[in-house]
Amino acid sequence: MKNALIELISKISSGCMGETEIQQIADEASQAYADPQAFLAANPDINYDDSFPITLGEWVVVGSLPETVLFQADTYVDLFAQIVASFGKDVAFNFKPKQLAKIEALTALNRIQIQMGSMNPENGGYVLMNFSQLLDDELQMVLVYGNDVPRVLELCAEVGIAAAPALEALKIAVHV
Repeated sequence: MKNALIELISKISSGCMGETEIQQIADEASQAYADPQAFLAANPDINYDDSFPITLGEWVVVGSLPETVLFQADTYVDLFAQIVASFGKDVAFNFKPKQLAKIEALTALNRIQIQMGSMNPENGGYVLMNFSQLLDDELQMVLVYGNDVPRVLELCAEVGIAAAPALEALKIAVHV
């Protein structure tokens, strides 16, 4: 489990997290997956209870990811603003987050995905992926290199974290 978590966190962090941080999250999450009661007893400051829609191990992973890796928002404007901020001022984008304000969700997500897909072509661009169950926000996503999508989906299935390419999932939801 721990090795799968290390690989998964490494792939979804796309270089935004250091090896030590990845190891620590994987270690804590694998303990939480293996023995939730013991983990909660050893970490009384953890704010988790059985009413949460995800397991404690998954909650540790999701809660430990920095905002440069896990993007949570209620609108695509806010989501894209977080993505732009995570890349820093030196990276140019073809449009501004506010340009997504008055368009439908599918169109907004498609524009974001086209922009992200054109970046970092040597790694297959970036793919926005829904990650885990929604907790407090309408949108909860990570950016994954296009070349890593199949492996990320395998790893998520292995550790029990829901994941899907966001644009494809939204297309299916809209057409159902």
